[in-house]
Amino acid sequence: MNVQFKKGVLELCVLVMTAKKDRYGYELVHSISEKFQIAEGTVYPLLRRLTQEGLFTTYLQESQEGPPRKYYKLTKHGWMMMTELVVEWRHFTQGVDEIIREALGDDES
Repeated sequence: MNVQFKKGVLELCVLVMTAKKDRYGYELVHSISEKFQIAEGTVYPLLRRLTQEGLFTTYLQESQEGPPRKYYKLTKHGWMMMTELVVEWRHFTQGVDEIIREALGDDES
């Protein structure tokens, strides 16, 4: 997948994936990598930035498989940002799909 596509959507994916349950970094990397390939090193700086921007709070939780894990929990501000991004994403992808259909004459996309 195109690197620019991934960069633009990774923040949205991380926010959406933490909406229903708190997640730790490796869990996010693993889950996203099941859908499209990402480097582990791209998620952690993003998580740090989003935490500094007040979209996440963090807490440590003991793990049976090793050291304690740092979990990320959406804040109220994070929920608002995620909701806005989902609306923007849906509007954006709808527009792109329409352009593709019109340009290629593909009525089934």
